Amino acid sequence: MSVQEHHQLREQYYSEAIRYMDNAKEYLKNAKKEDNYYRDPKYVKTACGTAYNGVLMALDGFLLLRGMAKPTKKERKSIEYYQMQIAKWDKKMLDYLNGAYQILHLYGYYDGIQDAIVVKRGFDTAYKIIEKIKPVV
Repeated sequence: MSVQEHHQLREQYYSEAIRYMDNAKEYLKNAKKEDNYYRDPKYVKTACGTAYNGVLMALDGFLLLRGMAKPTKKERKSIEYYQMQIAKWDKKMLDYLNGAYQILHLYGYYDGIQDAIVVKRGFDTAYKIIEKIKPVV
């Protein structure tokens, strides 16, 4: 992969992951936060699911930048696939992945956790993953 292709790939996946995160933040605004708790779990679920998809987008870019193939459209993206692949390259990224998976996907998307501090921690972790593919200017 040429330097230009590498940079374009970073830009493409980074900007798309950030777009997901921007959308997720907009959904959270509708959840109406009071005293560090969101009042509407429906919007929390939507926001966390969207943020987690941003994480997956960034992870796809991370793997492609290292010459790994991302799952095809016919293959389901499993957490085990990402854990196995990321573990080969970056142990800190694996920690972030596990945290984002637990907070955003399980607690946020499935359970609709309403604790704003926990949700913020999930979003912060997502941004740490996304920053790993940020284009170098």
